[in-house]
Amino acid sequence: MNTFIITGGPGAGKTTIIEELKHSGYNCVDEVARQIIKEQILNNGDALPWADQEKYTFLMLERSIATFLKNKDNSSITFFDRGIPDTLSYAHLIKLKIFPKLSEAITTYRYNPIVFILPPWEEIYQTDSERKQTFAEAIEVFNTLKKTYNDCEYQLVEVPKLEVKERIDFILSVIERK
Repeated sequence: MNTFIITGGPGAGKTTIIEELKHSGYNCVDEVARQIIKEQILNNGDALPWADQEKYTFLMLERSIATFLKNKDNSSITFFDRGIPDTLSYAHLIKLKIFPKLSEAITTYRYNPIVFILPPWEEIYQTDSERKQTFAEAIEVFNTLKKTYNDCEYQLVEVPKLEVKERIDFILSVIERK
């Protein structure tokens, strides 16, 4: 299975790593949550984490399934900036009742069992128009992600706090060893 998730709390460096992997020629799938937020803001929609969280969660799941299906049969390595279990983790965070389609998606659409998780890193943490969480909330997201991925029976590999290139070298070395 060549579908690898890179996850972690907000502001931990996932998107920077994904962008660098893209520049290095790897197949990468952008985070669907950020795409949804940008679209909703542009179209004055309410499927946003600070508005209609349930609608936002449903959209995240639909987009995550679509990107998984589009990329699951790639013969080369594909990196996902978050995966379907991130939607489950978000639902846990906002205390949303877990709906059947989400539970089914977790068992039906499986990525490589190795998942790379980036720990909270206060020195690089920043908020922006789509990331409004405090650093304390970023830590809570990270802890919920760890529990969710473990419960979904993925093997978490924590990526050390290093320069971007060194983080990528670490990720690639783990993949090469598998």
